[in-house]
Amino acid sequence: MKTIKQSIFIIASLLFCSHSAFADHLAQVSSACDLKTLDGKPTVDLQELRGKVVYMDFWASWCPPCVKSFPFLNQLEHEMKAQGVHVIGVNLDEKVKDAEEFLAKNPAHFSIVADPSKACAKVLEVMAMPTSYIIDKKGNIRHVHQGFRPGETEELRALLTQLVLENP
Repeated sequence: MKTIKQSIFIIASLLFCSHSAFADHLAQVSSACDLKTLDGKPTVDLQELRGKVVYMDFWASWCPPCVKSFPFLNQLEHEMKAQGVHVIGVNLDEKVKDAEEFLAKNPAHFSIVADPSKACAKVLEVMAMPTSYIIDKKGNIRHVHQGFRPGETEELRALLTQLVLENP
């Protein structure tokens, strides 16, 4: 039992350190994130969102958990926008048509952008679909969440609420 507790502590420490490394490099990540609208127009630079808490979710049309995550993302946008939370869905589909068909079936009431070059996903080391990055008001990545399970929504919501209450 003692070994298990020590292992959990070591893993948690390593994860904390890895997230701190992300936080130190958000300006570099932002410059690599040439995000576009689905029709190819330039969109917001991540640096312009400083002062807001950002929930950035990488998704694709072929991803079953992404279908399940969209109602939660819509709910976050509706409930927390006035508190300064900005939800961004970053599409990674090869074809825009696939994303558009997905959105026709699963409407998004939050910002949708595309990462056509996949440079942003590469810099952030997106490994699973969906992968979400929770960014604080200073622009630091404070949490990375892979996958989507409805039972985790309260934990994510609590983390966002905590970040909203922090002074920048």
